[in-house]
Amino acid sequence: MNSLDDVVLNFSPGSLHILNAILAVVMFSIAIDLKPDDFRRLTKAPKPLLTGLFSQFLVLPAMTFGFVLLVQPQPSIAMGLMLVAACPGGNISNFITHRAGGNAALSVSMTAIATVGAILLTPLNIGFWGSMYGPTREILRSTHIDPVSVAITVGFMLVLPLLLGITLNVKRPDITARWRTRLQWLSMGIFFAFIIIALAANWGLFQSYAAMVAGLVIAHNALALSAGYTTATLAGLSPFNRRAITIETGIQNSGLGLVLIFGFFHGLGGMAVVAAFWGIWHALSGIVLAAILNRTKAER
Repeated sequence: MNSLDDVVLNFSPGSLHILNAILAVVMFSIAIDLKPDDFRRLTKAPKPLLTGLFSQFLVLPAMTFGFVLLVQPQPSIAMGLMLVAACPGGNISNFITHRAGGNAALSVSMTAIATVGAILLTPLNIGFWGSMYGPTREILRSTHIDPVSVAITVGFMLVLPLLLGITLNVKRPDITARWRTRLQWLSMGIFFAFIIIALAANWGLFQSYAAMVAGLVIAHNALALSAGYTTATLAGLSPFNRRAITIETGIQNSGLGLVLIFGFFHGLGGMAVVAAFWGIWHALSGIVLAAILNRTKAER
């Protein structure tokens, strides 16, 4: 069996466009549940938002670096973990926060601001932490992340559907009330179907190497959730906001991660398998966590 560092997965440019479109639909399905007033309240009390961004872009990447130093995985796997940690919160985090009874407006605000900020902060975090770890330094030397391409991806996947969804909810609340729940579940179903199809196209490789990354991804995801919960708790936030920050930090935008991996890292096997497994596992862990948290109402 070849080293995972040398494996390149099969993922066509057309598949990337489909993935972007699916993630945009997921974002739109969440946005139609929100109104501008939800965000105005956050500007009057910015502490939860700032705490969440601190957890997302500083705490998680630093803890991931410590995790990599501790377990010392193969370079491409280490790079994949660092890249996932450098991505903003995933669109499905908004869906899961909503189901968990957390502050969905805070979650979407974090996703929106973090994803726009990712144009600079994601490449910065990848470059900084990747260069700090010797085995990943060589990978970085052969790649280049184009901020303009990231900005275009961000606009298509998040900003545009966010604005369209909120506008539709303001202008035609009768339509959003009728389609909200069905569209959310449909968009999530399409997302999971795409991941399954993508895995099927690379099933032989995934089957050979998934066991190598499964434990690392599960541990990394638990670390991310713990980072969000601990940061929010130390900041003295309410359970309502703490749920949002916990989930937002623990549910990473693995779809964006895959776009970056195939667009800028040439589909490097270890990175792609890490991001793909994250795409499955963080959704499962998040849905289970949401079901547990939703049993009790969070104090605001």
